Amino acid sequence: MASEPVAGSSARITLFLCGDAMTGRGVDQILSHPSDPRLHEPVLKNARGYVELAEARGGPIERPVDAAYIWGDALAEFARVSPDVKIINLETAVTTSSEYWPGKGIHYRMHPSNVPCLTMAGIDVCVLANNHVLDWGYAGLRETLETLQRAGIKTAGAGRDAVEAAAPALVEVADKGRVAVVALGSETSGIPPAWAASATTPGINLLPDLSPRTARALARAMQAVRRPRTIVVVSLHWGENWGYRIPRSQQAFARMLIDEAGVDVVHGHSSHHPKAIELYRDRPIFYGCGDFLTDYEGIGGHEAFRGELGLMYFPTLDVLTGRLVHLAMTPTRVARFRVTRALPEEAQWLGDVLTREGQRFGTRASLTEDHGLTLRGP
Repeated sequence: MASEPVAGSSARITLFLCGDAMTGRGVDQILSHPSDPRLHEPVLKNARGYVELAEARGGPIERPVDAAYIWGDALAEFARVSPDVKIINLETAVTTSSEYWPGKGIHYRMHPSNVPCLTMAGIDVCVLANNHVLDWGYAGLRETLETLQRAGIKTAGAGRDAVEAAAPALVEVADKGRVAVVALGSETSGIPPAWAASATTPGINLLPDLSPRTARALARAMQAVRRPRTIVVVSLHWGENWGYRIPRSQQAFARMLIDEAGVDVVHGHSSHHPKAIELYRDRPIFYGCGDFLTDYEGIGGHEAFRGELGLMYFPTLDVLTGRLVHLAMTPTRVARFRVTRALPEEAQWLGDVLTREGQRFGTRASLTEDHGLTLRGP
């Protein structure tokens, strides 16, 4: 457990974080307004094929489902924990564009009329600096930004130009403070270099590398974000989909963000399963949050990683110091394109993984009486 906040601290902010939330392709097909199902993938040419794969594994999915369906048991967790700010990595374009990015094997798309599946869950910030937001071209990105902004959802990590892509998403929390979210993507997650936003072209806030020079440049750019009573989150789409290895370059970069940029939470994603969590100077570093919602459940391969299992992360931070007070996690599993509570033995398995992989950082996960998890550190 991180240290308790200093005397005189009057407010704490609780976040909801998760890994990839992919509401496109197969998931989009079961919602009220499915997109054109045609795909340009090497194996499946129709998005309904992913629904059929999931049904073959888990049973029939009634169609269409309402906007609440995909969240399943997560809605009860939101009501129980009542996080102040909900942040997701939205791993899809939200568009009707047919201009798919050539040479890219996978293209995720959700119809804009399905955006209520995000608003009804109270999502505050959609991180867009990932390897799918431009799957349907520049027109698709523009429509994604416009749709989310009309829905009242803030975005970070992508924009109509480099300035907008780098701008933080700012969320005011009444009587407490605010949360600032800066999002960046790394080529190591499969982001094409051509997707980098420029002064004249749309795109994402692309990291050139994980060098100390880049970390220092980011620290300078974030000076205006660091204000009193502000929790600063840097959300990073980086690294491989499978495997628990954490490169030294990632650890060094994450620590420099805390040391030099004043970051309070490093929110890493791209891995299809949860990875180790480090507590550094009482700040959490999530190296890989795992998948939260996808249409992958009927796809074979990598079963040892149990990609159907995930976590809802609820870090509580002291607003004055930025230090982590408590980290609660709710184990989940995806079944029939719906988030459900993990079984007790599945929660134990996830806790064992976090403890095993956290040994190098001195962190360990403990199972609670209601089969949730908490993180404890050195």
